[in-house]
Amino acid sequence: MQPALRGFMEEFSKNCRFILTCNYKNKVISPLHSRCTVIDFTFNKQDKPELCNQFFERCKSILENEKIPYDEKSLAKFIVKYFPDFRRILNELQKQSLTGNINESILSNVINDKLTSLFGYMKKRDFTSVRKWVTENSDNDSILIFRSIFDLLMDKLEESSVPTAILILAEYQYKAAFVADPEINISACLVHLMMETKFK
Repeated sequence: MQPALRGFMEEFSKNCRFILTCNYKNKVISPLHSRCTVIDFTFNKQDKPELCNQFFERCKSILENEKIPYDEKSLAKFIVKYFPDFRRILNELQKQSLTGNINESILSNVINDKLTSLFGYMKKRDFTSVRKWVTENSDNDSILIFRSIFDLLMDKLEESSVPTAILILAEYQYKAAFVADPEINISACLVHLMMETKFK
């Protein structure tokens, strides 16, 4: 696909401009890189408070325009928790708005709730249920799933198993940027965790 895009850009470069966006620039082939000016959207930690505040005001504006009641403290905590994933913040706000109110319940991570059952399946070495869980949650971002598992390691695993689990998660999170099928990659990671770690 990318080689074809290279030819297309060559053919129309005299009367057309192209803007390419991606999450992983290392997956873009070199010929495309050489035809573009790379702009990396990064920010300093010092910028985080101001950016969070700006996005907080933007979310307030959206909620007020849509006439959706909200609790400012819960909204602020939610934005800080998932910064800088603005897309996820907006998606979760939209989903939560169906209940008619943005309140402290938005701080309870739906994926984390589902992970309680996942850890139960892994503890029992119930691969069939683990695979079914992955299939049912395949619409979630794999990086988010890895991060959510990471956040629960201390609660769900024996302390001696946590370092091993972190290394396993790091390995499969890295692979997530390259694999053709994220569902297989997540399944492999969970099987690896089942085999190499001890659960509480």
